[in-house]
Amino acid sequence: MKFIEELKFDSQGLIPTIVQDYEDGQILMLAYMNAESLEKTIATGKTCFWRRSQGRLWTKGEKSGHFQEVKEIFFDCDGDTLLVKVKQLGGAACHTGYRSCFFRKVNEKGEYDIVEEKVFDPSKVYKK
Repeated sequence: MKFIEELKFDSQGLIPTIVQDYEDGQILMLAYMNAESLEKTIATGKTCFWRRSQGRLWTKGEKSGHFQEVKEIFFDCDGDTLLVKVKQLGGAACHTGYRSCFFRKVNEKGEYDIVEEKVFDPSKVYKK
């Protein structure tokens, strides 16, 4: 995949990846891809990331069933950030049960408000 040569991965071989809802434009999450996870994302049509905390590839939804169907992939002018537009299956992108990882909004008091309802209970989905 020739375009991958134009990307600027960091010293760990990663590139930040913004995931956005294809239909309504809501930012769902930020994760990191390496060349292998990007190739797998393109090949399968589902987002695949590099899970830094575990040092392995991770297909979004592999445990929760909340997969992301890839619609479009963009990269910025500097080649150091990806934007992946998806159809969020199952309703939630965030492992905490919210549709978006950006469910907290800072208010004028310097505190925050939760601005979304939970889609699922993580304790029931991620049984250890």
